Amino acid sequence: MEDIRLAVVLGAALVDSINPCAIGVILFLSSVLLKISKRKTMLLRLGMVYIATVYVIYLLSGLGLIWFQQTLIAQGFAEAVGMTVGVFVIMLGLVELKDFFWYGRGFSLEIAQRHKEKLTKMTEQISFLGIIAIGGFVAVVELPCTGGPYLAITAMLADAFNLRAFVYLLIYNAIFVLPLIIILFTIFFGASTLELKRWRQENRKWMNLGSGLLMIGLGAALIGYYRFNWWHS
Repeated sequence: MEDIRLAVVLGAALVDSINPCAIGVILFLSSVLLKISKRKTMLLRLGMVYIATVYVIYLLSGLGLIWFQQTLIAQGFAEAVGMTVGVFVIMLGLVELKDFFWYGRGFSLEIAQRHKEKLTKMTEQISFLGIIAIGGFVAVVELPCTGGPYLAITAMLADAFNLRAFVYLLIYNAIFVLPLIIILFTIFFGASTLELKRWRQENRKWMNLGSGLLMIGLGAALIGYYRFNWWHS
């Protein structure tokens, strides 16, 4: 059981970490920081503060989701929680698949345009506290884009949340921000943000495909876990 849970957490985190929303924000922020100051040390320092803020906010959000779901499970709504979250995550996965085939048409999980405009305004006053505020703001507004797999994982961990499950949550979030750290250091050592943005644009649909298939699989696994007792020993 624990081996399966760990494998699911690692697999979901790896796929979820290659997320066009999260990657797009770190590239945008890096380009802004480079325009403000040519000092790469400032880019690295403030970039790491941003990533640390995202990590902490996501971790706290995960703990909050687990607490809420545990409360419902303790009241006898375990199957309802699993089925509801499972169906919801599958629906999000279908939206991502839609973006793979018909990007830009209809509803999307991307960060809303009004939030992008707000983020642009926030970057006009860059400071240590400003970066923390940006990290907190981004972590909240990009949840629709990145939160589907996370919701499924927290629902799985909520069924038997203990110290090991908490470590799994820490690992998930560490893997989620790892590509952001890699991109930040890549820019620090000389990579062009324009080239990285072009790479993101060219591979966005494959990220959508991976995310969509992941969420459909996680949703189906949750339904099986809570409805048909899959994985229980």
